[in-house]
Amino acid sequence: MKRADPSAIRTAATRPPQPASAIGAVERPQKYAGGNVLFASDTIAETLRALEIPYVAMVPGASYRGLQDSLVNHLGNERPQILLCINETHAVGIAHGWAKVTDRAMAAALHSNVGLFEGTMAIFNAWCDRMPMLVIGATGPMDPAKRRPWIDWIHTARDQGAIVRPYVKWDDMPASAAGAREAFLRGLWLAENEPKAPVYVCLDAGLQESRLEAPLPPFDPKRFTQPAQSAAPEHLVEEAAKLLTSARRPLILAGRCSRSLSAWNERVALAEALNARVATDIKIGAAFPTEHPLHVGAPAMFPVPETIAAMREADVILSLDWVDLAGTLKQAFTDAGPSAKIIQVSLDHLIHNGWSMDHQALPPVDLMLAAAPGALVPALLEALGAAKAPKPAARAKSAPRALPSGPLSLDHLALALRAALGEREISFAHLPISWNGALWPFRHPLDHLGAEGGGGVGGGPGIAVGAALALNGTGRMPVAVCGDGDFLMGNTAIWTATHYRLPLLLVIANNRSFFNDEVHQERVAKARGRPVENKWIGQRIADPVIDLAAIARAQGAVGLGPIARTSELAAAFGEAIAEVEAGQVAVVDVHVVPGYNPIIAASTGGKAE
Repeated sequence: MKRADPSAIRTAATRPPQPASAIGAVERPQKYAGGNVLFASDTIAETLRALEIPYVAMVPGASYRGLQDSLVNHLGNERPQILLCINETHAVGIAHGWAKVTDRAMAAALHSNVGLFEGTMAIFNAWCDRMPMLVIGATGPMDPAKRRPWIDWIHTARDQGAIVRPYVKWDDMPASAAGAREAFLRGLWLAENEPKAPVYVCLDAGLQESRLEAPLPPFDPKRFTQPAQSAAPEHLVEEAAKLLTSARRPLILAGRCSRSLSAWNERVALAEALNARVATDIKIGAAFPTEHPLHVGAPAMFPVPETIAAMREADVILSLDWVDLAGTLKQAFTDAGPSAKIIQVSLDHLIHNGWSMDHQALPPVDLMLAAAPGALVPALLEALGAAKAPKPAARAKSAPRALPSGPLSLDHLALALRAALGEREISFAHLPISWNGALWPFRHPLDHLGAEGGGGVGGGPGIAVGAALALNGTGRMPVAVCGDGDFLMGNTAIWTATHYRLPLLLVIANNRSFFNDEVHQERVAKARGRPVENKWIGQRIADPVIDLAAIARAQGAVGLGPIARTSELAAAFGEAIAEVEAGQVAVVDVHVVPGYNPIIAASTGGKAE
């Protein structure tokens, strides 16, 4: 396998483990001893600090040069600190990954209309994933007299929020410093309350650079950002409890749930109190321990046969904000509809709109509880009272399987990676479509953070860097497994990780193809009686094969590969893990054979997408 310069790679034996990355030590500004003249952008920067926004991920742009100066020279580039990115998609992706770990919002700044255009895919990903985020935009001066010739005119838009309005929760373009403060207060409050989602605040460049006649009055941000708790009426909670306790075969579909460990434990307690089986979904973060005796099947992009069977056997199904409840029920029951009583726990309907179809089909529901799962589960436990089933017998922790024979596949990659990581605490920041959930147990809410939300290829690397940022110093190792197409579109996100010394392990499942679309072309060819042998044309990433490890090394990461034999996996992963534990970003390029694992194929009738 190809390696970086041996002189640049020190083994774990010669390099002691490093502490958490000191991000704050990067890009320290010179002290400024200026006067007390304040600009509108200074008050905006102060508002971000008051709201405890930790970072602003950005690509530089003149439209918010006033704000950038205030962050650096007025606040000293701390609380919040600027994170320099190479692409707007990565800036938004980093904020997305941060939210997946913390359930909190950080900021991403996008320059003018062009930067916003570039970042739209990533905003849509976060919208579909229901992740909080403060997207800061800017436009050229709204006052024509203040616009520089040519460039300020093409970078000024009268209603810039219209570009993203269908897939953000709220947007605003304030016209004063006081208005900007209120916009950020309202925006963060809306972003972080259920259902969570990105918000967008656009700043007039002229406003940012205007002088204030007097400082704004002091304020207490907590008085303007109190959590808005939504709880289902007590009588409906009691009705749900009666339905569940009278059920002979209850099933819980654990969907969008909090990363909180206490909420995780409450879900386990609810399942055990009801002796209810539980299914989970790999599109979203881990919601229930997959080794628990009540967990059914394996988490996957689509319901696996065991989950389908459990749904057909169930007499009551409790959906905890399950993604695409209607589609999942249709897979189990076809057009006849579910025989079970359906209890839906969700607030997602509050942000459905007529532009995006990410809300999926309308599900049949017998009892609707308009509440977030994190608020509803404790209420259900209280309503159940002493009516608790015996705790199910513990299931032994699964051990990694031996590598099977055959050409190097994604399953080989997963098994070898699990063996190399051992009992280390890790968080999967991204997994590919064909990941076999049966090969890797999830035992903690941070073990798996879910997919990119909107299916936008190229989101994986940026989200992984954001997760690494949030996990820095926690003792958990951030790990992402991305496809080659995903890495090629988003690879420069790793520069931000290397620049800010964020340890990260990125493994590329490289099948040298946009293979998902090979499957589509094969289906079309078969339906039309045309040659399936041509499905690879316009899909294969070969001739030449791209050296992905070299791309990583060019950005300061440790690049290993390509790994083309199963016998090479253990050594490559061992070296990469040692590098990450020593504070590095490591990228391992693994050449896998194209194909979907049997679980994915079975769950989609061979029509995986």
